[in-house]
Amino acid sequence: MRNHLLWSVYVPALLLSFGTGMLVPVLPLYVRSFEASYALVGLVLAAHGIGTLVGDVPSGVILGKFGHKWAMVVGVGTVGFFVLAMSWARTVPELFVYGLCAGVGSALWNISRHAYMTTHIPLKHRGRATATFGGIGRIGSFAGPAVGASLGAVYGLRFPFVAFAVIALAAMVTAGVFVEHTGEVAPHRGGLAGHGRHLVAVVREHFRVLMTAGIGQLLAQMVRAGRQSIIPLYAADVLGLGLPAIGWIVTIAAFVDMALFYPAGVVMDRYGRKWAIVPSFFIQGIGMALVAFATGFGGLLAATMVIGFGNGLGSGTMLTLGSDLAPKESMGEFLGVWRLVGDSGNTGAPIVVGAVADVLGLSLATLVMAAVGLGAAGVFAWYVPETRRLPVATAPLRAGD
Repeated sequence: MRNHLLWSVYVPALLLSFGTGMLVPVLPLYVRSFEASYALVGLVLAAHGIGTLVGDVPSGVILGKFGHKWAMVVGVGTVGFFVLAMSWARTVPELFVYGLCAGVGSALWNISRHAYMTTHIPLKHRGRATATFGGIGRIGSFAGPAVGASLGAVYGLRFPFVAFAVIALAAMVTAGVFVEHTGEVAPHRGGLAGHGRHLVAVVREHFRVLMTAGIGQLLAQMVRAGRQSIIPLYAADVLGLGLPAIGWIVTIAAFVDMALFYPAGVVMDRYGRKWAIVPSFFIQGIGMALVAFATGFGGLLAATMVIGFGNGLGSGTMLTLGSDLAPKESMGEFLGVWRLVGDSGNTGAPIVVGAVADVLGLSLATLVMAAVGLGAAGVFAWYVPETRRLPVATAPLRAGD
């Protein structure tokens, strides 16, 4: 089973996370090269997330109708093509549209591989398996930024987008070869209208879960996404650091992040999901606050490492929680809505950062993200139950469990 998951899910995830990591220090500066304001930079950075939001719920329905393999391959191929398209963009609106379309592909990939893992991993091993998945993503994120920054510095800011497309092609081929057809297609629900009615029923039945755990996830994903726009912009515009220095800051912090994925999984499986989730986002909130007080390379690196430490403790936590809560008979629809809630945080963070930075400056934008991180820790601590020992995925929520 481990070998099967390695090639069907983990290797494609590693390739895509490496490609995404290459773009972390490059994309904000690439958008700024179009003489865009911070607000426009934030909007373009949010385009991928907006596309993911648009695609989340339809992807859950598509997954139920066509199955894991088709959804995973098409999703990865869509991401690769539209990231490549960003390399030939000539205007900010073009960048936004291409990022939007790439986000739709990401939704299909994210939900299909999440459901695939949930189907193949038993509850008692889920924390470690999903944390390993998160850790593999972090390995790619660790290696990617320095490579992307170096490629951008030598060959121009457009080149890393071309490199991403080549990597995405390799991920698509790997998924196409190794993902199994397992008879996972959902029962026929009477066409589009039938699927729509079933989706509404799923949301109604699990509304309380989606409101409480969902709000925590929204805030959690918001602080995670916020760092990806704040750190490069703060380094370049406030501290005056160059692209190679920015790449190393992101890379070193990603190494700290990456090193903690296995302990995070052990904590989730042995002690409970909340023992990893709450410290993760509390520490990230503190790290975000420290960014506002950085005065040079060393200070920003230290603050970013604190953020990386917190994020590493949360490796795989949102995947695990979603898998614990997802009903088996309506997994695609539930995970589509679950991803929609979390991806709203990914989308909102760059927009909030850009708007606050334009009006009040980047330092205050970091403090806003710090408050978001502390808020996420509070919601998970007081309002979301421990799901490690729930006998069924849809057990009722009790605050303070």
